[in-house]
Formats: sequence, C-alpha cells, structure tokens
Amino acid sequence: MESLRGHLLVATPQLPDPNFAKSVVLLIQHTQEGALGVVLNRPIGKTVEDLWQQVSDESCSCQEQVYMGGPVSGPLLALHTDKRRAELEIFPGVYLAAQKANLDALVGQQKHRFRVFLGNAGWGEGQLESELEQGAWLTTAATLDYVFYDDEDLWQEVAKHIGNSMLFSTLKIKHRPEDPSVN
Repeated sequence: MESLRGHLLVATPQLPDPNFAKSVVLLIQHTQEGALGVVLNRPIGKTVEDLWQQVSDESCSCQEQVYMGGPVSGPLLALHTDKRRAELEIFPGVYLAAQKANLDALVGQQKHRFRVFLGNAGWGEGQLESELEQGAWLTTAATLDYVFYDDEDLWQEVAKHIGNSMLFSTLKIKHRPEDPSVN
C-alpha cells in the first residue's frame, strides 16, 4: 500500500456519505491501520476568537474562520506553516499542531498561516482503500495554496485540476498555454 499522506481526497458523486458531499480532505496520516484527515472546505461560521472563549483561558482576537474537520470528535487541530510549532510535518512546509501551547501560540500570531479544525475524518483498516476502489474519491498531491484556499469553491478548483491532469495525461499533452486563444 502506498501512503496518501499529504494528498487531497476529493469527493465524487459515488461517495454515499452526505458528511463528505463536495468535500476536500487533506490526509494527515495513512497507514495499514487506517487514515486520518481534515475536511478543508467546511467553515462553521465561527471565528477562532468565538471558539477560544469556550476552550481557553487565554484571550484571543483572531478573526480567522474555524472549520469542521470531519464527523469524528477529537481534539482541536491546526494546520500551519510555523516549523517551531510542528508536532507532525504533513508535507514540506505544512505542519499539524494539537497541543494547547502550540495552538495558543498559533492563534496569537499573524506571521504564519494556520487553520483551526473541530473534529476530523477517520477511516479504519482498509476502509479508505475500499472507497478509493469504488471511485468515491479522486486524489492529488496537496499544495500550500489548496490547504489555505480562501474561496468557497475549493472542491470545484481541485476537481478541475485533477480532471485537467487526467485529460493531459491521456492525450499526452505536454504544455497548455494559460490563455489557449493565443494558440
């Protein structure tokens, strides 16, 4: 089994679980025992400041959105770019934090990009592989831009990227100009 850690899962219409309709999931871990990730495109309508009033004694004025990481309860998680606060490197330049001290430091600064997640997405042994075989997910390598994408159409953007990659590969197209009309 090849690990998909650091890859994006893009839900297809074949995915029967409504929790993941049009979702984009970043895989944080993927081993023989199962997989763990967070949904990147489900803001919950609360800011970090709103959440911090409920979970911390520290004050926080951060106006960043909080995201629903998935249907599985768990600790608060943050994806970020601050190597000093890294508990796990997911792919080069993107890290995970779950410890309170690291989370407090991340939400109190503005130098490094970060996203806070409630919950996560999890799969048991062989479950994700089965869903992939059924065509429930498309995959592509994650990028910093996709992890911190600010627009609501992340699913559409990543699906288009995967579709173009598949088309170019199938047709053996090596280069496509940014503006095809200049061709």
